[in-house]
Amino acid sequence: MIVDNLKPPYFAVIFSTVLHENIEGYIEAAKKMEILAEKQPGYLGIESARSEIGITVSYWKTLEDITQWKNNIAHTEARNLGREKWYKQYQLRISKVERAYGYKF
Repeated sequence: MIVDNLKPPYFAVIFSTVLHENIEGYIEAAKKMEILAEKQPGYLGIESARSEIGITVSYWKTLEDITQWKNNIAHTEARNLGREKWYKQYQLRISKVERAYGYKF
């Protein structure tokens, strides 16, 4: 689902991944992180798509909120597992959204 109720400015964390063949436990861990992120201060929403490259975009009120999420113990453990087991490659980008618009019918 597209998050369409946000009012700029806010921040987007764009996480792009390429996975290894064996992703045992990955789907469960990703879902657990999504549920945990929803409970974090400053969390605004998430969008995700997976094909050859997976892209997950999470939205946050402030850079400080993003840093707190990064430093969350469970998130750190999941991130370490990703590096050890699941990811062939990943890239993380943080952007400030100044303007946003869309269409929905």
